[in-house]
Amino acid sequence: MSLRPFRDIHRKKTKVINVGDVKIGGDNPISVQSMTNTLTTDIQATIKQINDIHEEGADLVRVSCPDEESSLALKEITKHVSVPIIADIHFHYKRAIEAAENGAKCLRINPGNIGDKLKIHDVLSAAKNNDCSIRIGVNAGSLEKDILEKYKEPCPEALVESAQRNIKILEDQDFFNFKISVKSSDIFLSIAAYRQLSKVTDYPLHLGITEAGGFVSGSVKSSIGLGSLLMDGIGDTIRISLSDDPVKEIKIGNEILKSLNLRNRGVKIISCPSCARQAFQVIDTVKILEDKLSHIKTPLTLSIIGCVVNGPGEAAMTDIGITGGGKGNNMLYLSGIQSEKVLSEDIISRVVSEVEKKAAELDKKL
Repeated sequence: MSLRPFRDIHRKKTKVINVGDVKIGGDNPISVQSMTNTLTTDIQATIKQINDIHEEGADLVRVSCPDEESSLALKEITKHVSVPIIADIHFHYKRAIEAAENGAKCLRINPGNIGDKLKIHDVLSAAKNNDCSIRIGVNAGSLEKDILEKYKEPCPEALVESAQRNIKILEDQDFFNFKISVKSSDIFLSIAAYRQLSKVTDYPLHLGITEAGGFVSGSVKSSIGLGSLLMDGIGDTIRISLSDDPVKEIKIGNEILKSLNLRNRGVKIISCPSCARQAFQVIDTVKILEDKLSHIKTPLTLSIIGCVVNGPGEAAMTDIGITGGGKGNNMLYLSGIQSEKVLSEDIISRVVSEVEKKAAELDKKL
């Protein structure tokens, strides 16, 4: 038992698959991914966006391949990126084959939409020959007609039945290197479907609330939906779907995992909302520090609290802390212990210096 068992999350032990050099499932870290919104045929723009997404901390990046020109463009794109690429395929089996042959490390498909058994066989052969995994992507907005007729509307049982049907298609062809998603824009439907699916399969699950909305609403919906499932121990890879810059999806995804102690990357900032008691401008300070510390990848904690009400208590539990004090005399804490007073105008430079020093110290121990 851990020191604080109320924080423990017991992840379900799923099968392990490979997406390039990234392992998904089992005890492997929960991976974070996003998707480009450039025209895939605009090779330079797509390469730039993939690298921007990767730099923010993505483990995987998905690229849409709606036509032959797009799937063939992957050959050049994959030469200039170091993150595994997932090809997003709908309906046409040849796009899947082309994507696998041109560098994609995973295909997002619904096997049932690909066509007859011969076409499915050709896609799976291309995947096997090119060490390419598959994601079965069930979505409430595109369920099979017979399943919709059976259940009258998208429901958890409908999504799970579709997933199981597609699982069988792959297993019948001796293909097992795949993960599954059952997405909906409805939080309740998504959570219920994933919980049901987790009970009936050991394949790794890709979590997401599809078409979640803009930055604020989409981040909230995704945090509620994915957070609930992750706390249940469900989920092996995640994507936050926002109508916004895909780089922001990675920020939110990593913050969700960081908040649940499922994966720590970079500085976790604990800060107060500020009030009349604040001894320095907390909001401005936090905004600046978030930017100036974005290059730190080492996991560590930082508390920025504007007064002594909660400041000392929070600082005692973080690697580095600042607590507001009277007349601009704020207290710096290192490893939970009072260190020295810091003037308000020196807080940012001093905190950045201490964080960088602590990160270097922790890196040496790795």
